[in-house]
Amino acid sequence: MRLPQIAPWLLAAATLPLSLTVSAEECGHVTIADMNWNSATMLAHLDQFILQHGYGCDAELVPGDSIPTTTSMIEKSEPDIAPEMWSNTMREALDLGVNEGRLRYAGVTLSDGGEEGFWVPAYMVEDDPSLKTLAGVKAKAQLFRHPEDPERSAMMGCPAGWTCQITTEHLFEALKLADAGFELVDPGSGAGLAASIAKAYERKAPWFGYYWAPTAVLGKYEMVKVDFGTGVDVEHYQSCITQADCLDPKPTMYPPSPVDTVVTEKFARRAPEALAYLSKRAFTNAQMNKMLAWMEDNQADGESATDYFLQQNESMWTQWVSPEAAKRIKKAMSAR
Repeated sequence: MRLPQIAPWLLAAATLPLSLTVSAEECGHVTIADMNWNSATMLAHLDQFILQHGYGCDAELVPGDSIPTTTSMIEKSEPDIAPEMWSNTMREALDLGVNEGRLRYAGVTLSDGGEEGFWVPAYMVEDDPSLKTLAGVKAKAQLFRHPEDPERSAMMGCPAGWTCQITTEHLFEALKLADAGFELVDPGSGAGLAASIAKAYERKAPWFGYYWAPTAVLGKYEMVKVDFGTGVDVEHYQSCITQADCLDPKPTMYPPSPVDTVVTEKFARRAPEALAYLSKRAFTNAQMNKMLAWMEDNQADGESATDYFLQQNESMWTQWVSPEAAKRIKKAMSAR
Protein backbone atom coordinates (compact mmCIF):
# COMPACT_ATOMS: atom_id res chain seq x y z
CA MET A 1 0.00 0.00 0.00
CA ARG A 2 1.54 3.36 -1.02
CA LEU A 3 1.70 5.88 1.79
CA PRO A 4 0.04 9.22 1.06
CA GLN A 5 2.27 12.19 0.30
CA ILE A 6 2.52 14.65 3.15
CA ALA A 7 1.50 18.13 2.11
CA PRO A 8 3.91 20.99 2.88
CA TRP A 9 1.50 22.47 5.42
CA LEU A 10 1.69 19.30 7.49
CA LEU A 11 5.39 20.04 8.00
CA ALA A 12 4.79 23.59 9.10
CA ALA A 13 5.67 22.98 12.74
CA ALA A 14 9.26 22.26 11.71
CA THR A 15 9.69 26.02 11.43
CA LEU A 16 8.17 26.88 14.81
CA PRO A 17 10.44 28.55 17.38
CA LEU A 18 11.90 26.26 19.99
CA SER A 19 9.84 28.02 22.64
CA LEU A 20 6.67 26.76 20.96
CA THR A 21 7.74 23.17 20.58
CA VAL A 22 7.72 20.34 23.04
CA SER A 23 10.45 17.83 23.57
CA ALA A 24 10.64 15.43 20.65
CA GLU A 25 13.05 13.33 22.71
CA GLU A 26 10.28 12.49 25.16
CA CYS A 27 7.81 11.40 22.50
CA GLY A 28 10.43 10.34 19.97
CA HIS A 29 9.76 8.58 16.70
CA VAL A 30 6.16 7.37 16.60
CA THR A 31 4.66 5.00 14.04
CA ILE A 32 0.91 5.09 13.41
CA ALA A 33 -1.01 2.35 11.57
CA ASP A 34 -2.76 3.77 8.50
CA MET A 35 -5.44 1.18 7.84
CA ASN A 36 -7.23 0.82 4.53
CA TRP A 37 -10.72 2.17 5.28
CA ASN A 38 -11.77 5.81 5.37
CA SER A 39 -12.43 6.37 9.06
CA ALA A 40 -9.17 4.67 10.05
CA THR A 41 -7.03 6.58 7.56
CA MET A 42 -8.61 9.89 8.61
CA LEU A 43 -7.85 9.10 12.25
CA ALA A 44 -4.28 8.09 11.41
CA HIS A 45 -3.63 11.39 9.63
CA LEU A 46 -5.36 13.34 12.40
CA ASP A 47 -3.22 11.68 15.08
CA GLN A 48 -0.09 12.26 13.03
CA PHE A 49 -0.81 15.98 12.72
CA ILE A 50 -1.77 16.52 16.35
CA LEU A 51 1.07 14.44 17.79
CA GLN A 52 3.63 16.05 15.53
CA HIS A 53 2.57 19.67 15.89
CA GLY A 54 0.97 19.59 19.32
CA TYR A 55 3.34 17.27 21.17
CA GLY A 56 6.61 17.32 19.26
CA CYS A 57 6.47 13.69 18.13
CA ASP A 58 8.30 12.56 15.01
CA ALA A 59 5.13 10.90 13.71
CA GLU A 60 5.18 8.55 10.72
CA LEU A 61 2.35 6.66 9.04
CA VAL A 62 2.88 3.00 8.18
CA PRO A 63 0.52 0.65 6.31
CA GLY A 64 -1.71 -1.42 8.59
CA ASP A 65 -4.66 -3.76 8.90
CA SER A 66 -6.34 -5.34 11.90
CA ILE A 67 -4.67 -8.74 12.14
CA PRO A 68 -1.13 -7.95 10.91
CA THR A 69 -1.00 -4.73 12.95
CA THR A 70 -2.09 -6.48 16.15
CA THR A 71 0.43 -9.27 15.60
CA SER A 72 3.25 -6.83 14.91
CA MET A 73 2.41 -4.67 17.94
CA ILE A 74 2.48 -7.72 20.22
CA GLU A 75 5.59 -9.34 18.77
CA LYS A 76 7.69 -6.31 17.74
CA SER A 77 6.13 -3.34 19.58
CA GLU A 78 5.54 -1.77 16.15
CA PRO A 79 3.66 0.30 15.17
CA ASP A 80 3.23 2.39 18.29
CA ILE A 81 -0.41 3.34 17.66
CA ALA A 82 -3.43 1.67 16.04
CA PRO A 83 -6.03 4.48 15.98
CA GLU A 84 -9.07 2.36 15.09
CA MET A 85 -9.02 -1.22 16.28
CA TRP A 86 -12.32 -3.14 16.09
CA SER A 87 -11.49 -5.05 19.21
CA ASN A 88 -14.07 -7.85 19.01
CA THR A 89 -12.34 -9.40 16.02
CA MET A 90 -8.99 -9.53 17.87
CA ARG A 91 -10.09 -9.45 21.51
CA GLU A 92 -8.25 -12.57 22.66
CA ALA A 93 -4.94 -11.50 21.10
CA LEU A 94 -5.28 -7.91 22.28
CA ASP A 95 -6.12 -8.91 25.84
CA LEU A 96 -3.15 -11.28 25.85
CA GLY A 97 -0.91 -8.44 24.73
CA VAL A 98 -2.27 -6.22 27.51
CA ASN A 99 -1.86 -8.93 30.14
CA GLU A 100 1.74 -9.51 29.04
CA GLY A 101 2.53 -5.80 29.37
CA ARG A 102 3.06 -5.24 25.65
CA LEU A 103 -0.11 -3.31 24.73
CA ARG A 104 -2.47 -0.83 26.30
CA TYR A 105 -6.01 0.26 25.44
CA ALA A 106 -5.38 4.01 25.21
CA GLY A 107 -8.96 5.13 24.72
CA VAL A 108 -12.28 4.60 23.01
CA THR A 109 -12.21 5.59 19.33
CA LEU A 110 -15.95 5.41 18.71
CA SER A 111 -17.86 6.30 21.86
CA ASP A 112 -21.00 4.51 20.61
CA GLY A 113 -19.04 1.47 19.49
CA GLY A 114 -19.45 0.01 16.03
CA GLU A 115 -23.17 -0.19 15.42
CA GLU A 116 -25.26 -2.75 13.52
CA GLY A 117 -28.98 -3.12 13.22
CA PHE A 118 -32.12 -3.18 11.09
CA TRP A 119 -33.09 0.30 9.92
CA VAL A 120 -35.89 2.30 8.34
CA PRO A 121 -35.67 5.82 6.84
CA ALA A 122 -36.31 8.70 9.24
CA TYR A 123 -39.04 10.09 7.01
CA MET A 124 -41.09 6.93 7.54
CA VAL A 125 -40.81 7.26 11.32
CA GLU A 126 -41.79 10.92 11.13
CA ASP A 127 -44.99 9.87 9.38
CA ASP A 128 -45.59 6.83 11.60
CA PRO A 129 -43.61 6.63 14.88
CA SER A 130 -44.64 2.99 15.35
CA LEU A 131 -42.13 2.04 12.62
CA LYS A 132 -39.23 2.61 14.99
CA THR A 133 -40.21 -0.69 16.62
CA LEU A 134 -40.15 -4.17 15.15
CA ALA A 135 -43.78 -4.67 16.14
CA GLY A 136 -44.67 -1.60 14.09
CA VAL A 137 -42.67 -2.78 11.08
CA LYS A 138 -44.35 -6.16 11.18
CA ALA A 139 -47.79 -4.58 11.47
CA LYS A 140 -47.08 -2.41 8.41
CA ALA A 141 -45.23 -5.07 6.44
CA GLN A 142 -47.30 -4.33 3.32
CA LEU A 143 -45.53 -0.97 3.02
CA PHE A 144 -42.25 -2.69 2.23
CA ARG A 145 -43.34 -4.23 -1.04
CA HIS A 146 -41.05 -6.80 -2.64
CA PRO A 147 -39.81 -5.52 -6.04
CA GLU A 148 -40.43 -8.88 -7.71
CA ASP A 149 -43.39 -10.23 -5.74
CA PRO A 150 -46.13 -7.77 -4.67
CA GLU A 151 -47.58 -10.45 -2.41
CA ARG A 152 -44.43 -10.41 -0.29
CA SER A 153 -42.57 -7.76 1.71
CA ALA A 154 -38.84 -7.15 1.32
CA MET A 155 -36.12 -6.81 3.89
CA MET A 156 -32.68 -5.96 2.49
CA GLY A 157 -30.09 -8.26 3.98
CA CYS A 158 -26.33 -8.31 4.28
CA PRO A 159 -24.46 -9.26 1.06
CA ALA A 160 -23.70 -12.95 0.63
CA GLY A 161 -20.26 -13.92 1.86
CA TRP A 162 -19.99 -11.16 4.46
CA THR A 163 -19.82 -12.07 8.15
CA CYS A 164 -23.03 -10.13 8.79
CA GLN A 165 -24.90 -12.46 6.43
CA ILE A 166 -24.87 -15.07 9.20
CA THR A 167 -26.17 -12.73 11.89
CA THR A 168 -28.81 -11.19 9.64
CA GLU A 169 -30.20 -14.57 8.58
CA HIS A 170 -30.30 -15.85 12.16
CA LEU A 171 -32.06 -12.73 13.44
CA PHE A 172 -34.49 -12.76 10.50
CA GLU A 173 -35.45 -16.28 11.63
CA ALA A 174 -35.47 -15.51 15.36
CA LEU A 175 -37.66 -12.42 14.90
CA LYS A 176 -40.13 -14.44 12.76
CA LEU A 177 -40.08 -11.90 9.96
CA ALA A 178 -41.06 -14.51 7.37
CA ASP A 179 -44.27 -15.10 9.33
CA ALA A 180 -45.02 -11.38 8.92
CA GLY A 181 -44.67 -11.71 5.15
CA PHE A 182 -41.06 -10.64 4.68
CA GLU A 183 -38.48 -12.17 2.40
CA LEU A 184 -34.79 -11.56 3.04
CA VAL A 185 -33.29 -10.06 -0.13
CA ASP A 186 -29.59 -10.37 -0.99
CA PRO A 187 -28.45 -6.96 -2.32
CA GLY A 188 -25.57 -8.61 -4.19
CA SER A 189 -22.86 -6.33 -2.81
CA GLY A 190 -22.16 -3.57 -0.35
CA ALA A 191 -22.57 -1.07 -3.17
CA GLY A 192 -25.92 -2.62 -4.02
CA LEU A 193 -27.09 -2.32 -0.43
CA ALA A 194 -26.03 1.33 -0.25
CA ALA A 195 -27.68 2.04 -3.60
CA SER A 196 -30.97 0.59 -2.39
CA ILE A 197 -31.02 3.13 0.47
CA ALA A 198 -30.11 5.99 -1.85
CA LYS A 199 -32.84 4.99 -4.30
CA ALA A 200 -35.43 4.81 -1.53
CA TYR A 201 -34.43 8.25 -0.29
CA GLU A 202 -34.67 9.78 -3.76
CA ARG A 203 -38.24 8.50 -4.03
CA LYS A 204 -39.15 8.81 -0.34
CA ALA A 205 -40.08 5.16 -0.65
CA PRO A 206 -40.29 2.53 2.12
CA TRP A 207 -37.09 0.65 2.98
CA PHE A 208 -36.27 -1.87 5.70
CA GLY A 209 -33.01 -3.71 6.10
CA TYR A 210 -29.60 -4.30 7.62
CA TYR A 211 -26.88 -1.66 7.83
CA TRP A 212 -24.03 -0.58 10.07
CA ALA A 213 -22.25 2.51 11.35
CA PRO A 214 -20.13 4.50 11.08
CA THR A 215 -20.57 4.76 7.32
CA ALA A 216 -20.90 7.47 4.71
CA VAL A 217 -24.36 6.15 3.86
CA LEU A 218 -25.71 6.88 7.34
CA GLY A 219 -23.99 10.24 7.19
CA LYS A 220 -25.92 11.15 4.04
CA TYR A 221 -29.25 9.51 4.77
CA GLU A 222 -30.93 9.79 8.15
CA MET A 223 -32.02 6.35 9.25
CA VAL A 224 -33.65 5.07 12.45
CA LYS A 225 -32.51 1.82 14.04
CA VAL A 226 -35.50 -0.42 14.69
CA ASP A 227 -35.96 -1.48 18.32
CA PHE A 228 -36.62 -5.22 18.52
CA GLY A 229 -37.97 -4.86 22.05
CA THR A 230 -35.65 -7.63 23.21
CA GLY A 231 -32.68 -5.87 24.76
CA VAL A 232 -29.18 -7.24 24.13
CA ASP A 233 -28.14 -10.79 24.97
CA VAL A 234 -24.40 -10.60 24.38
CA GLU A 235 -23.72 -14.22 25.36
CA HIS A 236 -26.32 -15.63 22.98
CA TYR A 237 -25.25 -13.24 20.22
CA GLN A 238 -21.64 -14.43 20.45
CA SER A 239 -22.35 -18.12 21.01
CA CYS A 240 -25.20 -18.54 18.52
CA ILE A 241 -26.16 -15.57 16.35
CA THR A 242 -22.62 -15.17 15.00
CA GLN A 243 -22.16 -18.89 14.40
CA ALA A 244 -23.10 -20.44 11.06
CA ASP A 245 -24.19 -23.70 12.72
CA CYS A 246 -26.53 -22.05 15.25
CA LEU A 247 -29.75 -24.13 15.21
CA ASP A 248 -31.92 -22.22 17.67
CA PRO A 249 -31.38 -18.45 17.28
CA LYS A 250 -33.20 -16.25 19.74
CA PRO A 251 -34.08 -12.56 19.37
CA THR A 252 -31.51 -10.01 20.50
CA MET A 253 -30.42 -6.57 19.45
CA TYR A 254 -26.92 -6.31 18.02
CA PRO A 255 -24.45 -5.47 20.80
CA PRO A 256 -22.12 -2.56 20.06
CA SER A 257 -18.66 -3.54 18.84
CA PRO A 258 -15.89 -1.93 20.90
CA VAL A 259 -13.63 0.25 18.74
CA ASP A 260 -10.49 1.27 20.59
CA THR A 261 -7.21 3.08 20.15
CA VAL A 262 -4.48 0.59 21.01
CA VAL A 263 -0.86 1.57 21.73
CA THR A 264 2.30 -0.24 22.69
CA GLU A 265 3.21 -0.12 26.36
CA LYS A 266 6.62 1.35 25.44
CA PHE A 267 4.94 4.33 23.76
CA ALA A 268 2.47 4.77 26.62
CA ARG A 269 5.27 5.01 29.18
CA ARG A 270 7.53 7.38 27.28
CA ALA A 271 4.86 9.81 26.03
CA PRO A 272 2.25 10.40 28.76
CA GLU A 273 1.07 13.74 27.32
CA ALA A 274 0.51 12.21 23.88
CA LEU A 275 -1.24 9.29 25.56
CA ALA A 276 -3.55 11.73 27.36
CA TYR A 277 -4.64 13.12 23.97
CA LEU A 278 -5.37 9.64 22.62
CA SER A 279 -7.38 8.81 25.74
CA LYS A 280 -9.71 11.74 25.02
CA ARG A 281 -9.92 11.60 21.22
CA ALA A 282 -13.30 10.02 20.46
CA PHE A 283 -16.09 10.37 17.91
CA THR A 284 -19.74 9.49 18.13
CA ASN A 285 -21.07 7.50 15.20
CA ALA A 286 -23.09 10.52 14.07
CA GLN A 287 -19.93 12.65 13.99
CA MET A 288 -17.96 10.01 12.11
CA ASN A 289 -20.84 9.34 9.72
CA LYS A 290 -20.76 13.02 8.70
CA MET A 291 -16.99 12.96 8.20
CA LEU A 292 -17.24 9.83 6.04
CA ALA A 293 -20.02 11.37 3.96
CA TRP A 294 -17.87 14.47 3.40
CA MET A 295 -14.89 12.32 2.40
CA GLU A 296 -16.99 10.38 -0.09
CA ASP A 297 -18.64 13.45 -1.58
CA ASN A 298 -15.29 15.21 -1.96
CA GLN A 299 -13.22 12.14 -2.87
CA ALA A 300 -11.00 13.18 0.01
CA ASP A 301 -8.08 11.23 1.42
CA GLY A 302 -7.09 11.13 5.08
CA GLU A 303 -4.86 14.19 4.80
CA SER A 304 -7.58 16.37 3.29
CA ALA A 305 -10.10 15.06 5.81
CA THR A 306 -7.77 16.03 8.65
CA ASP A 307 -7.45 19.56 7.26
CA TYR A 308 -11.23 19.87 6.95
CA PHE A 309 -11.92 18.40 10.39
CA LEU A 310 -9.45 20.66 12.20
CA GLN A 311 -10.84 23.75 10.47
CA GLN A 312 -14.50 22.91 11.04
CA ASN A 313 -14.42 21.38 14.52
CA GLU A 314 -12.12 23.49 16.67
CA SER A 315 -14.46 23.34 19.67
CA MET A 316 -14.32 19.55 19.49
CA TRP A 317 -10.62 18.81 19.06
CA THR A 318 -9.42 21.48 21.49
CA GLN A 319 -11.14 19.49 24.24
CA TRP A 320 -8.77 16.61 23.51
CA VAL A 321 -5.47 18.48 23.81
CA SER A 322 -3.77 20.73 26.32
CA PRO A 323 -4.11 24.50 25.87
CA GLU A 324 -0.43 24.71 24.95
CA ALA A 325 -0.78 21.97 22.34
CA ALA A 326 -3.87 23.68 20.92
CA LYS A 327 -1.88 26.88 20.36
CA ARG A 328 0.87 24.98 18.55
CA ILE A 329 -1.65 23.10 16.39
CA LYS A 330 -3.44 26.32 15.41
CA LYS A 331 -0.10 27.93 14.50
CA ALA A 332 0.79 24.97 12.30
CA MET A 333 -2.61 25.17 10.61
CA SER A 334 -2.24 28.89 9.92
CA ALA A 335 1.16 28.29 8.33
CA ARG A 336 -0.17 25.94 5.67
